Amino acid sequence: MTMTPKQKVYQEVLHEIRKFIESNDLEPGDKLPSERELSEKLQAGRSSVREALRAIELLGLIETRHGEGTFLSTYRPYQTVDLLASFILQENKTKNDIMLVKELIEKEAAKIAFSRITEQEINTLNKLIQDPAIRDEQKHRTFFNCIFEKTEILLLARIWMLLEEFSHTIHADEYPSDFYLKLLSLYESKEYEPIETLFNFYSKK
Repeated sequence: MTMTPKQKVYQEVLHEIRKFIESNDLEPGDKLPSERELSEKLQAGRSSVREALRAIELLGLIETRHGEGTFLSTYRPYQTVDLLASFILQENKTKNDIMLVKELIEKEAAKIAFSRITEQEINTLNKLIQDPAIRDEQKHRTFFNCIFEKTEILLLARIWMLLEEFSHTIHADEYPSDFYLKLLSLYESKEYEPIETLFNFYSKK
């Protein structure tokens, strides 16, 4: 499909805004230039800049505060998931693929974290999993947030966050409690090889 001239301008503005954020080392909480300033810096029409900013805001990457301006926000996958779920989760194969990929990267993250997780973190996660006051969904998310932090691979963590959100739009079950406890036990006993077997045994595919 060939893009119209308007679409090309809009895409170019999106690209230039991303470059501007990177080149100025902007971080969450930092203020973006005004619509007029961006229009002048990017040499693009204000309507194109406005559309691009709306698209970025829709994805949760920026936020507009009335009377203050537009600010870069911490990326959260939830809005993206809500927007896309109804479009990409129509086929059973897609749903199954999401669960398969999610399990695969959880397994690889658990392996990477093996040599990095501390005894204190293991104890904290043990208490989390055995706390009856915490919902299973929250236990899973908190548990693997810790695991992915230990990998120190930001991109992997972000991919997992998206897949995690998608999985809950299709009411996917979490692992049973004994899975988490067994994984922590392997960390404690310094047994690396059985991690693969543990994930394969509890696989939901």
